[in-house]
Amino acid sequence: MVKYAKYSLAAFALSMSCPASAFSFQIQPITNARISSSTVRSYTKPSPLAMSSTLEAPVRQPETPDRVKQVRERFQSAAKDAANARGCASPDQTDDWWRTPEDETYRDVTKDRPLRVIIAGGGVAGLVTAAACHAKGMKVAIFEQASQYAPYGGPIQIQSNALRALERINTKVYEEIVKAGTVTADRVSGLKIGYKKGVFMGLGKQYEKGDWLVRFDTLQPALQAGLPPTVVVDRPVIQQILLNHGIPDGTVRIKSRIKKYEELGPGKGLKIYLEDGNVAYADVLVGADGIWSSVRRQMHGLSNDADGFAASGAAGGALTESEARRMAKDSILMADGANRRYSKFTCYAALAEHKASNIEEVSYQILLGKDKYFVSTDGGGERQQWFALIREPAGGVDPEPTPENPTPKLNRLLKEFNNKEPGDQNGDVWDDFAHELLLATKEEDIKRRDLYDGSPLITQKWNRGQVCICGDAAHPMMPNLGQGGCQATEDGYRLAEELANVKHTKDIEGALDMYFLKRITRTSIIQTIAQLGSDLLVDFDLMMTIPLVGPFFLTATQVSMPFILRYLYTPEF
Repeated sequence: MVKYAKYSLAAFALSMSCPASAFSFQIQPITNARISSSTVRSYTKPSPLAMSSTLEAPVRQPETPDRVKQVRERFQSAAKDAANARGCASPDQTDDWWRTPEDETYRDVTKDRPLRVIIAGGGVAGLVTAAACHAKGMKVAIFEQASQYAPYGGPIQIQSNALRALERINTKVYEEIVKAGTVTADRVSGLKIGYKKGVFMGLGKQYEKGDWLVRFDTLQPALQAGLPPTVVVDRPVIQQILLNHGIPDGTVRIKSRIKKYEELGPGKGLKIYLEDGNVAYADVLVGADGIWSSVRRQMHGLSNDADGFAASGAAGGALTESEARRMAKDSILMADGANRRYSKFTCYAALAEHKASNIEEVSYQILLGKDKYFVSTDGGGERQQWFALIREPAGGVDPEPTPENPTPKLNRLLKEFNNKEPGDQNGDVWDDFAHELLLATKEEDIKRRDLYDGSPLITQKWNRGQVCICGDAAHPMMPNLGQGGCQATEDGYRLAEELANVKHTKDIEGALDMYFLKRITRTSIIQTIAQLGSDLLVDFDLMMTIPLVGPFFLTATQVSMPFILRYLYTPEF
């Protein structure tokens, strides 16, 4: 009974399993769309009332060859720029502001003597936070531990709430991201059964593989809240947009891992020690360095095992194959030291340059199975981003490629989602779509990573003294909501808003307290929904075999939608 009580709560989370996270109150596909995707890209900011009354849903228009070429070439260009550290500080640079402390650290904050903010971590959370603080006139520097500021992860959903935050931070950044993005709200999204599925003793509906369980309209709730529709954008493109339009050249310094920090007293700033021997001085230190945050480790007094290389993305991020293998083992120790939870899922992911067979009708779908599920979403440019989540113990790795078995990851996945008799290890024959995407993917493009999250840090807090954390360092969450990066974006906006109110350095601690208080309730709810939703998806197949239980959860999913949507898609955060 405890287990099913938990699922009663998780039913609310099921409606959030689409990364666009914006479902209407109907289950039917969009049929009355009028505005094209290009019109949506020119979206301007009306009032919520005007928005809901003047904008209709965009209609899907097939991507032209020119658009496909544009998306793919922009990704390749951004990846090249990132690999060449374009926009990053030169390793020979010696005149950085952070190398010298202020003459008076305990001081009034003015336009000529602004707050000095150092951010650990150059991922989305760090870049957005830096852009937000820079827009408020603060001096900003980012210390990124990676040896190469390389492209990482696949396309991600920039959902409507995150787009609103970016619009408020920097209009140019917002416009460039919307321009670069592919609208995903103009087609159906939802949950499907992955294989032929009956119910206990034949009592209930017989599901065929690929049957829809729930379908979502992902646009109307955003429009009703006066928010722009969700877009999907390549991570390297987002990275380069923020570097080019959000912060000054040289803000990011690679090969710079923070070893420890020392507070010099209330309102007197910090002395920050880097592993390369450099010392930095700042008024505020922000830990945007991921789930295994070194800043959080010191701030919360965790063990030395609690921090490490923080990969980005759901399945491997910037890690090389050798780094990923080491990380799989190290994460078990780090999770224990950092009080993080293993989700019981390992996740494979890749971006396939493939025009999906259902691209004009479906933007996002989950194929549900026994102890696994297969997620796919439009990545723009006739590409599909897919994730295969499989329940198994932490720390597993795949065999090294050999001449006899050059594609070990791909071979495993083709068996796990086998679409031919005799099916997978459970005897289930899967819907063809998973195989379609897997066969369009190169072995070297597949990343694997065990998924971890954590409980809300309600009592531990996100701040102490003149130090705070944001993004995955503060609220790591499962990827089924697609809200990890979006909540990090909201964090960056809110943190800059609170720091902008500081008139004297003695007020910094109060500003960070206010940042935490304004963010903790919202992120805790979303973090919990994501965790429960993931747990529900694991056993959803089992529940569908029980008379009345399966239909109950499908109904609960639909009924819960309006409440979740009104909370998630708020223009205020």
